[in-house]
Amino acid sequence: MEGTGSKFQEFDKRITGWMASHGIILLRISLGIIFFWFGILKFFEGLSPAESLAIRTIDILTFGLIGPEVVRYGLATWEVLIGIGLIFRLYLRETLLLMFIQMLGTLTPIFVLPEEVFTVIPYGLTLEGQYIVKNLVVISAGIVVGATVRGGGIITENRPDPGSG
Repeated sequence: MEGTGSKFQEFDKRITGWMASHGIILLRISLGIIFFWFGILKFFEGLSPAESLAIRTIDILTFGLIGPEVVRYGLATWEVLIGIGLIFRLYLRETLLLMFIQMLGTLTPIFVLPEEVFTVIPYGLTLEGQYIVKNLVVISAGIVVGATVRGGGIITENRPDPGSG
């Protein structure tokens, strides 16, 4: 029985090592694909489920000074550039800055269009609200990717969990 435990431990170390070696790269590329894909959709009117909410939000924030087509194409271009930067690790600091600014924008409807975000304020979310709240994961993923800009990475050795205790 002891042999089974040590085989499991060895397998677990190999899997954990693989995750540590590839996890951040996969996270960065996955984020990039999401931004690229969502951005491309915005180039074609009506394909992006977030298009209408984004246009209405920016209309409110700019007091109607920017037309819907400019907003749509601007957001599309912005998101595609973020996607390309993440996928190919180009200008990563700048790409992440663009991403974090864009993420702030995606949270704005919570405050300027709460009736579009909540079925019951402050906890019942519409589909659009769920779409916005999931961006907390995107923001966290961006923080993890950002930790690699100066060579950071995942350490696989045993360390106490700073969140426990």
